[in-house]
Amino acid sequence: MSYSIAVAEDNKSYLRSFLHKTSECDNLKLVFTAANGRICLEELKGLPHHLMPQVIFMDIEMPEIDGIQTISMAKSLYPEIHFIVLTVFDDDEKVFEAIKAGASGYLLKHETAAVLYAAVIAVMEENGAPMSPGIARKTLMMLSRSPLQKEESKTKSALPAMITEREEEILKHIVSGWDAKRIASSLDISVNTVRNHIANIYQKLQVQSRAQVIQMAHTSRWF
Repeated sequence: MSYSIAVAEDNKSYLRSFLHKTSECDNLKLVFTAANGRICLEELKGLPHHLMPQVIFMDIEMPEIDGIQTISMAKSLYPEIHFIVLTVFDDDEKVFEAIKAGASGYLLKHETAAVLYAAVIAVMEENGAPMSPGIARKTLMMLSRSPLQKEESKTKSALPAMITEREEEILKHIVSGWDAKRIASSLDISVNTVRNHIANIYQKLQVQSRAQVIQMAHTSRWF
C-alpha cells in the first residue's frame, strides 16, 4: 500500500536530505513541499479531499507561521491528516507544545529513510506515535522535572485494575521509549501480539498516543 506525504521545511539542506531519503521509499508519494506554515496551509486549502496528504512531516522553526501553529490550525481543519515533527531538538519544551497541538510523532532530522517510512506505517496502520529514542528519553526527563509533576502527590498510584500483568510489562517498555519490535524481542512474542496489547492498553487508558501514555504514567507515578 502506498501513502501520500508532504513536508514543510524552510531549510534547503534539510529539505534536500528529506526528499532524497523519501525518494528511496517506493510506497511514499510526495504531494507537495512548503517553505513555511502559511504555504503549507495554502497548499492544503487548494487540494481536493482525495488528493490530500495522509502524513505531513513538519519542521518547527519556520518563518511567518511556525510548525506548531500550523499543526494546531491544520488539525482543526483536517483532523484525518497525521503530523510528524522533524526537529534538531534545540528546544525541549517544543515537544509538549507539538503534542498538545496534535502531532502524532516526533523525530530527529537525521533519521534514516527506513525510520521515516516506519513512522508513516506506525501512524497510518498501527495508531502509533513514533518518537526517536533520544526524544523519548528527554521527554521522560522533562516530565520528571516539570512543575506540574512536582505538584502531584508523591504517593505512587496503582495501575488501573483492568491492566493485565502482560500489559503492565509492555506499558513499562512503552514508557521507556521502546518500539513494538524491541518489546516483542524482549518478551519473546510476536510483533503483532505486542501491537494488539498496545491497542488494548490505549483503549483501557482512553489515550490515543504514546506521548499521552508516557505523560499519564509519570503523572500517576506508576513506575
